[in-house]
Amino acid sequence: MPETASIGPESGAQGARERIAANPLWYHTLEVAPGVVTPGWFDLRPVVDRLPWPPVEGRRCLDVGTYDGFLAFELERRGAAEVVAADIADHASWDWPARVRARGPAALAAIAGPQKGLGFGIARELLGSRVERVEASAYDLSPDRVGEFDVVVCGSLLLHLRDPVRALEAIRSVCRGHLLSLEQVRLGLTLRHPRRAVAELDGAGDLCQWWIPNAAGHRRMLEAAGFEVVRATRPFAEPFGPAHPRPRGLRSALTRLAARGAGVPTAAVLAAPRA
Repeated sequence: MPETASIGPESGAQGARERIAANPLWYHTLEVAPGVVTPGWFDLRPVVDRLPWPPVEGRRCLDVGTYDGFLAFELERRGAAEVVAADIADHASWDWPARVRARGPAALAAIAGPQKGLGFGIARELLGSRVERVEASAYDLSPDRVGEFDVVVCGSLLLHLRDPVRALEAIRSVCRGHLLSLEQVRLGLTLRHPRRAVAELDGAGDLCQWWIPNAAGHRRMLEAAGFEVVRATRPFAEPFGPAHPRPRGLRSALTRLAARGAGVPTAAVLAAPRA
C-alpha cells in the first residue's frame, strides 16, 4: 500500500479528525493515521487476520459493497496491484423492502448524510490510497463493465439484497480466481441445523435486511451461484465499533457464548468459480 499521507503530530492529526467529523456516519472503523480512528459501527481490525485470505499480492482485486472501504484498503495494504471498490450510487439504490421504500432513502440520508461514499473519499485521501471507487450495484457487475479480477471480496452485503444468489452470479462473472465472502449468520439456526441450509427472511424491517442464513445456508448461496467452497471459518463475532449501540438480550448472550465475543455473528468463506 502507498505510504500514509503525512499528517504531522498535532495540527495534522487535528485536521484528520476534522475531516472524519465531516462524515455524519461511519460504518467501518479505520485507522487513517497513527492514533486517528474513525468512529465506525463495526471494527474488523481484530479479526481481519483470521479470515481465509487467498493470495493477494500483485493481483487485481475487487471489493463489492465497499461502503467506507475497509476491505478495499486492506487488499491494498496486502500488496494488491490494483483495487477497485464498487458500491451503489445513492441511498435510493438500496434494495428497500416495500414497507419502507417510500421513506427509506430520506431517512437514511438524514442519518448518514446525503452523499453516498463520503466516508470512503475521506479515508482514501487520508490514507493516500490509490483504490478506485466505481458506482455499480452488485447485480450489474459484468466483465464488460468492470473487467475481471483475481480476487473479489464481499462483506456484509448479501443480507441487504433481495436476490443474493443473483448478485453472486454477477460476482462470479467477474471472478477468475477467488471470492472471500463475509456474511452475518444466525447462530440459533446454525446450532439447530449445522448441515442443513436454511435462512431467516425479514424483508420488512427498517434495517433493509432480507435473508440471514445459517452457516450452511451461506455456503449454499455460494454454491447455488456457481462457486465451490475452498475453506470456511466457524462463526465468529465481528466486533462492534465505538459508534454501535451495545445490544442486550438472548441473541447477544448467545453470540458471546457461541462466537466467543461481542459483535455480529459472522462466517467467512473462501470460494472459487466452479469449472
